[in-house]
Amino acid sequence: MSVFAVCAGVQMKMKGRIFIMRWWVFFICAALCLAAAAVGAFIRSKTRYRRGRLLDPAKIFFAGIVVSAVLLFIPIYMDTFKDGDCGAFETFLIAIHNMIRLFIVDGEFEFITTHLSGLSVGLSRAYTVFFSFLFVVAPLMTFGFVLSFFKNVSAYKRYLTHFYSNAYIFSELNEKSIALAESLFKNDKKKRIFVFTDVFEKDEEECYELIERAKEIGAICFKKDIVTIDFSWHSKKAQLNFFAIGVDLSENISQSLSLIERFKYRENTNLYVFSTQVESELLLTNAFNQEHKEGMTETKIKVRRVNEVQSLISRTLFDVGYDKIFCSAYEDEKGTKQISALVVGMGNHGKEMTKALAWFCQMDGYEVRINSFDSDPRACDKLTALCPELMDPRFNGVFDVEGEAKYEIRVHSGVDVETKSFEDAVASLPRVTYVFVALGNDEKNISTAVRLRALFARLGYAPKIHAVVYNADKKEALTGITNFKNQKYDIDFIGDIRTSYSEAVILDSDVEAAALKRHMMWGKEKEFWQYDYNYKSSIASAIHRKMKSLCNIPGIDKAPSERTEEELWGIRTLEHCRWNAYMRSEGYAYGGTVEKEGRNDLAKLHNCLVPFRDLPLKEQEKDDD
Repeated sequence: MSVFAVCAGVQMKMKGRIFIMRWWVFFICAALCLAAAAVGAFIRSKTRYRRGRLLDPAKIFFAGIVVSAVLLFIPIYMDTFKDGDCGAFETFLIAIHNMIRLFIVDGEFEFITTHLSGLSVGLSRAYTVFFSFLFVVAPLMTFGFVLSFFKNVSAYKRYLTHFYSNAYIFSELNEKSIALAESLFKNDKKKRIFVFTDVFEKDEEECYELIERAKEIGAICFKKDIVTIDFSWHSKKAQLNFFAIGVDLSENISQSLSLIERFKYRENTNLYVFSTQVESELLLTNAFNQEHKEGMTETKIKVRRVNEVQSLISRTLFDVGYDKIFCSAYEDEKGTKQISALVVGMGNHGKEMTKALAWFCQMDGYEVRINSFDSDPRACDKLTALCPELMDPRFNGVFDVEGEAKYEIRVHSGVDVETKSFEDAVASLPRVTYVFVALGNDEKNISTAVRLRALFARLGYAPKIHAVVYNADKKEALTGITNFKNQKYDIDFIGDIRTSYSEAVILDSDVEAAALKRHMMWGKEKEFWQYDYNYKSSIASAIHRKMKSLCNIPGIDKAPSERTEEELWGIRTLEHCRWNAYMRSEGYAYGGTVEKEGRNDLAKLHNCLVPFRDLPLKEQEKDDD
């Protein structure tokens, strides 16, 4: 055999090996791409959807199929064009073309099997199985995308057919938004249309139940985000009510800013922003202030920030505060009525209640002592950082300064409520008259409230108990509970989603109406909703005004001009005591001088945080209620 023949044979074997290796390389790369896409899609499906993200699970898996299909087609067309003039670029484009045909059910499987005939049995089988999978999955994904498109088109069509209806549009379908929508639906079925956005139909039982509840009220469901849907095609005479009510509080803010920008000049437009974050107040206020700086037209959209924690505390004090707190006080040997409040848990609710009780209980003839417990060893330090002057020993626990707030707050840090130490600490307190339990968990709140009821029964008295329970069904089942001897536990469960997210609370709140009425005596309505300072201070004023009337403060229900000098002095002094405690609970401290303007709201310093007698007459007269 000649040398040339041997070389030719070796060259043929090398080409054959390169040929086989090339097919294996592209197959392995395609398999790895699809596997990586499947894993990535699975991981992404376990994370919460965020507005504007490009990499959702369907898109990740779709990209994996696209890349793997192109990789599988490349060796086929490299083999087809091996003797032609087509280069790598043309081969790549033809591979993309055939990948597209897969998705539109135009692929030719026979063409593929023909080119696999020259491969080994194992490699040919691997390619056949892989292509079979792609020929089935690719059209299904195409069908899914088309179906999704038509679902959104159908939703748009339904929305346009309710052109003259008042629209209630929610940024997300969740327990809170569906509870509010159901409440609105009960009160007015005909003139309202409900829209949920960012709705993804998954197999999870909870998601399925939410969608079924949405269907029961005839709601329209969009898969798109609230800011990507054009809601401007609606009668100008009808209301557009937007609710940024997602689980992600930061996303609620960003969505709200986009909605303000788009609908700021539209009449009959309301935006409800659900957030407990401080940044929401700053961002939303700045969005309005920017227009005034630029000399733009005044906005027409009405924006309301809903803080569910503050809302629950305000509503509880306004509705039942007199019965549960003032009426349960006991009289000591000096004839002073003692309010001894126990707050269990210093999370958002417990912290807010502790601060609120300090100003709420400022009433002639009463003294309030508040004991708050939390397992956090830094609970007291954290409250002091928020409200330094409220916790200052110069004011906290001081009851003998005339014209000054009278309260005592003690925070018991690092105490586990499930321990004997907690029970011993509670038993050592002065007779407790009111209990507020908010540990952030329904089960803990219920069990702790029941344990405390048993403890107080052993101690021989029965304070009023409020326990926060989020689950509406649990709350309903627990109402009026008794033991096996038919003895009542007498525990009031508050804060359930069905009540907290209802039309009466979110849209038609009695306490908000009373607060707005008081604010309008000196300010504009827009400033009430726009600035948290105005909103919260008016809420506190309205609550305490109701308590003064129920506690029969002399002259409180008379017009200021009809009050006697003694009544005026008493009302002014009491209101200033209440105001001092409230401002300190908001983090304010004394700053400047009384004689001239010295307040600095950025630094939270106020020149009027002094005893009433030290105020100039002009400032005293402001407290005429």
